[in-house]
Amino acid sequence: MSLVAVVQTSNLKIDATVIQANESEVSAKQDMKNPGTIDQLAEYPSVITLPVQWGVQDAFGHVNNVIYFRWYESARIDYMNLLDVECFDVERENSNIGPIIASITCDYKKQLKFPDTVHVGTRVTRFGNSSMQIDHAVFSESHQAVATTGTSICVVFDYTANKPVLIPVELRDAITELEGHEI
Repeated sequence: MSLVAVVQTSNLKIDATVIQANESEVSAKQDMKNPGTIDQLAEYPSVITLPVQWGVQDAFGHVNNVIYFRWYESARIDYMNLLDVECFDVERENSNIGPIIASITCDYKKQLKFPDTVHVGTRVTRFGNSSMQIDHAVFSESHQAVATTGTSICVVFDYTANKPVLIPVELRDAITELEGHEI
């Protein structure tokens, strides 16, 4: 594959030929404009795309560890918004039932740096009586690989009674439908 770029301004004309790209490298890169085509995130019904910003790096020049938890949070919110269930709508007037995180983990596989773009996949993999396990994966465009995986335990919580409650059937059904299989 050979690319030629021609730039012309008033009296200046520049021809630049880009050296032939290694076709196997080009075909190995995944379609980043469509996160649903990223093989490593194919089983995640919710995938959000976020830029790695300069300011999220720490003194060691890589993304600070706490940022991944923020990315997981944004991805969980996107997942819950896809469900569109009234029983879990924390913005609903007089709503006292909502999610609360009981536990969260992150396994770091690759260091990320600016500039990069990440795709954060989210899926529910297990139901308990009042909790669900939510798995996350952060895919880096720069590395063309998963940089972290994580797990959140999300509890359905009654904020008025200050205690966990059973997962509503409506919520279980919506998650099962979004996931496309029984959990």
